[in-house]
Amino acid sequence: MKTVNHWIGGKAVEGATGRFGPVYNPATGAQDTQVALASVDEVDAAVAAAKDAFRSWGTTSLAKRTAILFKLRELIVAHRDELAELITAEHGKVHSDALGEVARGLEIVELACSIAEKLKGELSTQVSSGVDVSSIRQPLGVVAGITPFNFPAMVPMWMFPVAIACGNTFVLKPSEKDPSAALRLAGLAAEAGLPDGVLNVVHGDKVAVDRLLEHPDVAAVSFVGSTPIAQYIQSKAVEHGKRVQALGGAKNHMLVLPDADLDFAADNAINAAYGSAGERCMAVSVVVAVGDTGDELVKKIADRAAKLRIGPGNDPASEMGPLITKEHRDKVASYVRGAAAQGAEVVVDGTGYTVEGHEDGFFIGVSLLDKVPTTADAYRDEIFGPVLCVVRAETYDEAIELINSSRWGNGTAIFTRDGGAARRFQLEVEAGMVGVNVPIPVPVGYHSFGGWKDSLFGDHHIYGNDGVHFYTRGKVVTTRWPDPSDGGINLGFPSNH
Repeated sequence: MKTVNHWIGGKAVEGATGRFGPVYNPATGAQDTQVALASVDEVDAAVAAAKDAFRSWGTTSLAKRTAILFKLRELIVAHRDELAELITAEHGKVHSDALGEVARGLEIVELACSIAEKLKGELSTQVSSGVDVSSIRQPLGVVAGITPFNFPAMVPMWMFPVAIACGNTFVLKPSEKDPSAALRLAGLAAEAGLPDGVLNVVHGDKVAVDRLLEHPDVAAVSFVGSTPIAQYIQSKAVEHGKRVQALGGAKNHMLVLPDADLDFAADNAINAAYGSAGERCMAVSVVVAVGDTGDELVKKIADRAAKLRIGPGNDPASEMGPLITKEHRDKVASYVRGAAAQGAEVVVDGTGYTVEGHEDGFFIGVSLLDKVPTTADAYRDEIFGPVLCVVRAETYDEAIELINSSRWGNGTAIFTRDGGAARRFQLEVEAGMVGVNVPIPVPVGYHSFGGWKDSLFGDHHIYGNDGVHFYTRGKVVTTRWPDPSDGGINLGFPSNH
């Protein structure tokens, strides 16, 4: 059986605990890989390697840092198919979706390549006689990232390239469910010339997570995952004096106004709800149909859902793959089975779905629930699977009130031909990311990603300018070089003139 080990101090390090986690192929249900689960000592070794590397990396020139990042970008491009295959084998998503994940992660590597521009300081001359004031940004030291299973390459790339470009060193704890892509990225970074210890990868469970949150040499923690864990990450990290950005879960609403192109809206609802089997925090999980659009829109979505091709991620004909684990598949199915009893109309039931030749895989079909009460579990909870709820609203005002009453505020979208309505929506809706006729408004790399309310805990959004600010701290320097003719003693209070 293949074993995925740690990456510490620039080399692969075998796990020493004897504890391993299973890594499944979701398409077959078979386990042919195990991942070493780190102990406190192994986490400490990774942090120590990062701390030692920071002594030189933190003062390495921007020119050298960016040269390494440019080389890393080249290597990721050259190995993107390999990375996508690792993602598909362990996560289950179709190959094209995995390639898309790598491409979106590359945007942040490219952002990191331009770090010299992002770290430019400010200078005010002659603020007082002979006095200049400058503002600079400096790295924090050792920082850590804890990343989820649904994007095993992209989310790590949201974090470590910006962090190391800013001069920090990094300890990554990826999901133990699909760990290989993160380990391969570390190997490519070493091949690009990244010094030993600047990027470390430790695999593990709560033992590793808690040690990173408690470790006195870890200055900041980045996290992407569910809301309950994000809340835990924030509270425990702050308790130990760390800077935190913790991105939580979502229940993203897509508002469809009566003037919208319903075929276009239905296409986008399918893409956004069922892409990546719904295992993404920016998936559309609720469509809010306004006025008399509901019946026709539901029919169009149901017709399209029936034609989706579900199968192994490595089959080019597949449009949607399996879920990550059997337990998660069964949990998703339970929401669909319980929806009718809670007042919803089950239009499409994807439970019990199997793929011929892959009966042991973790497959589930797509589900569509109509007229879902806001009190139903399927509406209230983040399902994280291919389940789309439709709720009805008589007016725009009713719809916006419904969306804004959600505990989450990650992403949202409006579909309309009315520019005035769209502008009103983007100002009134309580969410961190808004799409206008765009169902999954994930920002490009030079803008920042993050939600509101229970979708974000901590100091900053991730990547973009917020990411640079998160991984650095400001310093203001006031300078005077006295003219040789100046001199004498003056005990008066200094004045700005």
